[in-house]
Amino acid sequence: MPADLGVMMYTVLRQARADLEGTLARLAALGYTGIETYGLVEHFGPARVRAAVAAAGLTLTSAHAPFPAGPAAEAVLDQNAELGAEVLVWSMEREEFASPDAVRRGVQRVNEAAERAAARGMRIAYHNHFAEFSQVFAGRPAYDLLLDELDPRVLLELDAYWAVLGGADPAEVIARLGERVRFVHVKDGPAVSYEEDVMVPIGEGRIDWARVLSVPSGVRWHIVELERLHIDTFEALRRSRDHLVGRGLSAARATGTETPA
Repeated sequence: MPADLGVMMYTVLRQARADLEGTLARLAALGYTGIETYGLVEHFGPARVRAAVAAAGLTLTSAHAPFPAGPAAEAVLDQNAELGAEVLVWSMEREEFASPDAVRRGVQRVNEAAERAAARGMRIAYHNHFAEFSQVFAGRPAYDLLLDELDPRVLLELDAYWAVLGGADPAEVIARLGERVRFVHVKDGPAVSYEEDVMVPIGEGRIDWARVLSVPSGVRWHIVELERLHIDTFEALRRSRDHLVGRGLSAARATGTETPA
């Protein structure tokens, strides 16, 4: 069975902050079945976001929230418990992949977060950028060292696009991760520059999504994220849905009457 199709809310953050309920309704009308939160809880509060997600008939796939470690840990967990999030997703910083020792120090924070989250019935997922793959130590990508050190309770959210930018083959990475990878961030574009790439609808860029998303794995969600666009966001999301669902790569609900703004 194909994984379900969701949206990372950074994609529509401006629209959602202007009209939360209307934006979520538009995503549902386009056939998307879930969302990963970003920048909404801080703006609206967890109770309103949770209610709006439910009212739109969407599933909360995960929450993009800082690792609950250190002095702020319980506040992060309290907020996301009220949101109803079961999985909290975050990343280490680029400089934490400068050396093997830096990776190990950074992972300590992630593992502390996993321990604290488990005590509250939640899980942590790790989201990569490109440094995890572009940094290589003794012939091994930093991502492999990260996996060696991570608490086995930490799930993985593979950003396939940034993996390509880092020099990795995301299909091969997904195959190796097996059941541990639960989410794939799906974005498309030239895969040239982390800071400057302009995204395009899924299937119109460099990534061979039929290959990447057909690998047997534990992936439950394909989460579309389009950070920078030169076309209407909802049009890009519609074309992305058409590509992923039309080729049988992702599962979506029947669409409504959504038309480009």
